[in-house]
Amino acid sequence: MKNNYRKTIYACFIGYIVQAIVNNFAPLLFLTFQNTYQIPLSSITMLVTINFGLQLIVDLVSVGFVDKIGYRVSMLIAHIFAAVGIVALAVLPELLPNPFVGLLAAVVIYAIGGGLLEVLVSPVVEACPTDNKEKTMSLLHSFYCWGHVGVVLISTLFFRLFGIENWKLLACVWALVPLCNTFLFARVPIAPLMKEGEQGYSIKQLAGQKLFWVFLLMMMCAGASEQAVSQWASTFAEKGLGVSKVVGDLAGPMAFAILMGSSRAFYGKFGDKIDLDRFMIGSSLLCAVAYLSISLIPNPVVGLIGCAVCGLSVGIMWPGTFSRASAALPRGGTALFAMMALAGDLGCSGGPTLVGMVSSGFGDNLRAGILAALVFPVLLVAGIGICKRLVKSRHTCS
Repeated sequence: MKNNYRKTIYACFIGYIVQAIVNNFAPLLFLTFQNTYQIPLSSITMLVTINFGLQLIVDLVSVGFVDKIGYRVSMLIAHIFAAVGIVALAVLPELLPNPFVGLLAAVVIYAIGGGLLEVLVSPVVEACPTDNKEKTMSLLHSFYCWGHVGVVLISTLFFRLFGIENWKLLACVWALVPLCNTFLFARVPIAPLMKEGEQGYSIKQLAGQKLFWVFLLMMMCAGASEQAVSQWASTFAEKGLGVSKVVGDLAGPMAFAILMGSSRAFYGKFGDKIDLDRFMIGSSLLCAVAYLSISLIPNPVVGLIGCAVCGLSVGIMWPGTFSRASAALPRGGTALFAMMALAGDLGCSGGPTLVGMVSSGFGDNLRAGILAALVFPVLLVAGIGICKRLVKSRHTCS
């Protein structure tokens, strides 16, 4: 029976590549949008805010309808919205009188798809009958990293060969990924998240459990730890080493993404031989060391290495917390995965915000901001310890 779900897991891997396309393709074109459509940079940055803000809303709203219409229908809707939104990015600015409204509409469409994918993909994989769910979950999340790397590398190569003025053709090519995966999800088997006769917790029921709140804190810290440095890695590379933006993007965010994906793939391969809690604690401590090296050692090369090591250290945080939560709260259902995705997204937004605010308060000193972000891996370690005690006390009581 497990072999029947192999294609389901592969489709979920592609689903996270779609998520990477949704989040990382348009930002490569921001300068092009600015020059082509005469859109001010302040308006273009709204595209990022709308994308992630709407995904947050979808995370929350999805609790009310995913179980009613089913995971297959929801997954098909997510991929269709993603494909249509990416194509609309190339089409709507030319059709509408105001190009920015066209870009904004396209972002709204694919953000709905991206938000749904974030809620759906992990529980679909979790429901598949696999021997070691922690390994599979870690490998699954590595595909977002490989998708991110692929989007940047393939898009950069396309622009070099065919010119950035042909970006609309590339948008249509990228839209083929979610379109093809739509047909795949229409055919693959999808296992039920709950056993027959069981009913998943509501948000109200989850809110009454201490473990749920600990996992939310851990998820926020995982997202914040991941993005606090990732969002600033290119700036470190450009300003610290004095390289071009292309080289800066490759040396900063690309190195971060490759090492983060490698960490997840490593646990996906050898996770059955590694204790997840210990691996997460060790990774959190390594993250803290990376933050300290970036903040306290006034050497740009060390800072850049610290950024890369940070990518290696945060890899297990997000999928590991997902796995711990689903194992500790087996009746969490859609509500649990949706709220975990929401908490993770809040962390992804809050981490870079804290870094930026503290940096501004210290005269645009980015090192001071990164030092303040040390609180996130420290809180994650504390959360793991609290979680272990709560789980142990629950078993003792039962």
